[in-house]
Amino acid sequence: MTKDTLFREGHTVDKFEFNERVAEVFDDMLDRSVPFYGEVIKMIIRILSQTLQPGDTVYDLGCSTGATLLELVRNLDSHKYRFIGLDNSRAMVDKAIRKAAMFAKQNKIIFLEDDITRVELESAGAVILNYTLQFINPAVRLEFLKKIHACLRHGGVLILSEKVVCQDDHLNQAYLESYHQYKKDRGYSELEIANKREALEDVLIPLTIQKNCDLLVEAGFNKVEMFFQWFNFASII
Repeated sequence: MTKDTLFREGHTVDKFEFNERVAEVFDDMLDRSVPFYGEVIKMIIRILSQTLQPGDTVYDLGCSTGATLLELVRNLDSHKYRFIGLDNSRAMVDKAIRKAAMFAKQNKIIFLEDDITRVELESAGAVILNYTLQFINPAVRLEFLKKIHACLRHGGVLILSEKVVCQDDHLNQAYLESYHQYKKDRGYSELEIANKREALEDVLIPLTIQKNCDLLVEAGFNKVEMFFQWFNFASII
């Protein structure tokens, strides 16, 4: 796993893009920047093991380097389900394809480069949006979620994991400070944290948990529940 050093001193801080430089270090970035990322995937596996039906398609929209789908294939009966990962970054898709081949899973998962907000989705038993919606223009999020709702079979599930903000400013600041310390504990310097925050400004646009839930209800989902939260990170089914 290549270590993430993209935001160290001497590196130019541009707007964050999912390019080849990011794809190369993305697994380390996730491991050190997203609290309980592995545990959330384990929880998703438990949820899907209880909700999927034989023949179901599972989409991971914004699949990045394929980490989630690779874990699903390892832990679910891959002969029963069809796994498809979509991402609009060629670099991320290429990395996912290489990883699948490295673990001999290239025949178990389809990875495709496409715009997830525009692509036609087939009938599915589950759709996963792991820290993806936050990078989509807020103006198109509702229509995007409606499209996902329309592709899910009866009883199908959407898993949404997001970085979130609090409605209360003081609590929000406390959460951000806890997250700041989390990254420092995992080896990021103050400068790296500040540079990455600057690069993500106006690129990653988080909403409150309530606003995310309201969008899901408006999109047609009639059961919306949060199944995980760590300060300013939340996962919803």
